[in-house]
Amino acid sequence: MPASKNVNPALKPGKKSAEPNYVLVIHGGAGTMTREGSTPKQRATYRAALSQALKAGYEVLKSGGEAMDAAVAAVSVMEDCPLFNSGHGAVFNVAGKIELETSLMVSKPPASHPAMSSSRRGSSVTLVTHTRNPSHLARALYLAPQLAPHPMLSGAAAEATGALLGVRQADPSYFWTEARWKEHRRGLGLPEDPVEYPRPDTSHDTDSEVTDVASFSDDKLEDKETWEPLDLMPTGTVGAVALDIRGCIAAVTSTGGRTNKLVGRVGDTPVMGSGFWAEEWERDGGLLKRTWDRVRGKSKYEGVGVSGTGDGDYYIRRAAASNIARRMQYLDESLDEATQNVIDDLFKEGGIGGVIALDRDGNVALPLNCSGMYRGVIRPNGVPLTAIFFDDQLTEL
Repeated sequence: MPASKNVNPALKPGKKSAEPNYVLVIHGGAGTMTREGSTPKQRATYRAALSQALKAGYEVLKSGGEAMDAAVAAVSVMEDCPLFNSGHGAVFNVAGKIELETSLMVSKPPASHPAMSSSRRGSSVTLVTHTRNPSHLARALYLAPQLAPHPMLSGAAAEATGALLGVRQADPSYFWTEARWKEHRRGLGLPEDPVEYPRPDTSHDTDSEVTDVASFSDDKLEDKETWEPLDLMPTGTVGAVALDIRGCIAAVTSTGGRTNKLVGRVGDTPVMGSGFWAEEWERDGGLLKRTWDRVRGKSKYEGVGVSGTGDGDYYIRRAAASNIARRMQYLDESLDEATQNVIDDLFKEGGIGGVIALDRDGNVALPLNCSGMYRGVIRPNGVPLTAIFFDDQLTEL
């Protein structure tokens, strides 16, 4: 399949004005979903979930909040929704267990933490089994350099540190959903029934109940237990990239990984430069170009944030996320050109998926090389625009 060339006007910022410039872009995974294999109700439910995530992040940005907090807010909604491969609804590994991964990266230190070293731009975690919202763990570790000085941690030690920082934990049964469990069994050639894995038990967590699919749709599903996600046997993730009014870009990504992955497999989501990236740099190009940039109202700095979704093994091999930044910085490619070239290169290598990205000027890119990617954008007007399939334009639900 050729890569997408989405020219929707929603991907470009509006005309320059005195209004604050902020934007949030999200994805809920890319993969094998098709229009022919879905119903209008299913499509509406996914788009409603994406809209809810966009609105959660928008509320943070609208009030002048940090890009980091907006991205975490958006990702948290998708982590709580069983439609997506992250948190409650994540896929199982070959041993029938759930191992989660997450990451956060900022283009510069958030204004709320001015003492943060400019060289400490991100934090990631892998092999997580008890953290209810892994994105919260990435944020907490990033903001605690004394407890977590490293850019990447794993497993029980990372979760123990998160617990000290107030990050909510959950029994592993919380993450279980029947649809993903049956996928796991089918993928191993095992009978789907009986459903042997314990049903979700939230008695340990009295603050809120497990979020069911129906809460994301005005049209209640007749039988939630027979709900089938559109992306069967997924390899995708959820992610958000936000630009706040101070010009900071944050990328947050969260996933359950590949269905029936090997125990202990680490994907691209926690690998800095592969599945996620955020950075800013001073524009170059000589006096003439800098003068022209000022005439056009461009900042002294250029920046980009990226979150990937798809077959993460290929994203690691190609250093996909940071490659986008290097193309923009050294080849002077636009955001559209850089992201499209990286997605095309992945496709040539056999890597299926997509990326979401935005630059410091508020431009958005959403290229994909597969049949679909759950995606959405929201700008200062507060209207959530979403799409699912390869040839979809971003529209209001």
